[in-house]
Amino acid sequence: MAKQNGLLAANLVKLKNLQLTGKLVSEELMLGIHASKRSGIGIEFEQYRHYQPGDDPKRIDWKLFARTDKHLVRESSTESDRQLRFLLDLSGSMNYAENGVSRLQYAQILLASLAYLGYIQNDQMSLYALKNGSLETICAAGSSASGKQAFQKMLVGLEKAEARGEWRMEEGEEGKLTELRSNKKEQLILVSDLLQVDAEWMQVIRSLANPHREIVIFQILGDQELDFTLSGFYRFKDLETGREMELDAASVREKFVTSAQAYFEKLKSDLQIPFVHLITARLSDPIGMVLKTFLTKRKG
Repeated sequence: MAKQNGLLAANLVKLKNLQLTGKLVSEELMLGIHASKRSGIGIEFEQYRHYQPGDDPKRIDWKLFARTDKHLVRESSTESDRQLRFLLDLSGSMNYAENGVSRLQYAQILLASLAYLGYIQNDQMSLYALKNGSLETICAAGSSASGKQAFQKMLVGLEKAEARGEWRMEEGEEGKLTELRSNKKEQLILVSDLLQVDAEWMQVIRSLANPHREIVIFQILGDQELDFTLSGFYRFKDLETGREMELDAASVREKFVTSAQAYFEKLKSDLQIPFVHLITARLSDPIGMVLKTFLTKRKG
């Protein structure tokens, strides 16, 4: 993804306020796109714009004004009755960082931004984590799964999230994901690096895919994981197992880049599954632009 103007995660992390960062990114997004007609969830909204003299005051979104203190005109008043589930990878590799931004921090801001959009649309929202081979419920669906209360619960859960250990689901252990089983029409958003030893992430995704559920995967990667421009001797550490290895970066660069490209191409091919969408983002990409690219792509 080409670098574009927008709020960078490196700057947003310094605010140390997940609610504020999520609001800033979502408002940047709301005022700049025409998304597709509603076919899924609350992040699929029509364009908002600032109120102008001559506009009918009845077109002002007063609920949004109460939350943002801005007079915004909404092109459509379509309401949301969709289920929106967030699924966060909390394995140790989510602690990988570049230029002061970890993969987990990027994921937290991205999900907070989507949760804010869900809050505006009054979507039914829930949050889960995959950690140490188990599914962890952070904010469950229920009678209080929409509106401000759900949004605040989501933020608290995201702020407390810690990444460690491995994510491994052994053959036949799909039962661990029982709480995510559903025949209702919904959208599930998974944020992960999708780095796997065998096919553990593909196993999860295949077990969750069905005609009633659209799965959107945001794969977060670092520039070095894709380009590998390092030179000199480095001690490389597996953030999930703790194993370390000292290598001359230049001597392994070609093999690393070739292997990484082959892996990501195979992953992309394997994810050609109905109702599954893969969005790849770098830690250096503005989060708002990642979301805009996703929504614009779906419009097409």
